[in-house]
Amino acid sequence: MLISPFYKKYMGIGWAGLPQNHYIVHYLKPLISFQMINRMLTLGLLIIAAQSMNAQSFLDGAYRFSGTKEAYVTLNTGETITSFVDDIKRKKGLIRSIELKDAAGKKTTLSPEQVKHMYVAPTGFDNLSRALDDANTISRWDEDKSAHAEYIKQGYVFFETTEVMVKKKKMTMLLQLVNPGFANGIKVYFDPMAAETGGLAVGGMQVTGGDKKSFYFKKGDKTAVKISKKNYEDEFSGLYGGCDAFKKEFAKNKKWSQVEKHVFFYSENCQ
Repeated sequence: MLISPFYKKYMGIGWAGLPQNHYIVHYLKPLISFQMINRMLTLGLLIIAAQSMNAQSFLDGAYRFSGTKEAYVTLNTGETITSFVDDIKRKKGLIRSIELKDAAGKKTTLSPEQVKHMYVAPTGFDNLSRALDDANTISRWDEDKSAHAEYIKQGYVFFETTEVMVKKKKMTMLLQLVNPGFANGIKVYFDPMAAETGGLAVGGMQVTGGDKKSFYFKKGDKTAVKISKKNYEDEFSGLYGGCDAFKKEFAKNKKWSQVEKHVFFYSENCQ
């Protein structure tokens, strides 16, 4: 067994490969584990890149947000607030309140019903996991000089309030739009409670793969509805009906695994 000079000198490892200084081994173990996790994360992201470079993808859903990067919130009254996200409270994964704190430390608490839309910056792991998906859509934003496009290109995610039908009850929710680059006709919103299929998880956190099993879909001005992998084919005609080009293209391809391609095609060809 080959042992590096560093390990021999500082960890007291002999030719038998057995640690002699148990204190140093114990001290360095967390660092070694952290390095291993970082390598796994990097490998996972490279796998995502290889699989999705040619795909038109939905953005990843964001759970945590930066407290140091400004958020831009537009209220239903028309007022615009530029502040920092201090806390977001959720119930069953859905946003129930947003606590903002300005540069002077003054706090403002908003309910979803008060918010028309907002741009917030994901933080930490969420921002990292979105990077490769953003690479797939960045070319679509290069020619768009609107404020909306500028925020998206900077890595912000877009939330807006919309009416959603939940078990025959209409509710107002503040949801993240996951197809901001191709939302003509059909808007798709992140379902924070959606289960995922497959993928690699590290320490309970999804790292690679993992297709969401449900999203909220809003066609035109209709109330958004939750559609899952289980009932996607049943809802297919109602969601994409009225477009001959779409029917011709996907007459025999109604699989949930192609949902991003379906929505993209509809956006580009059915208006």
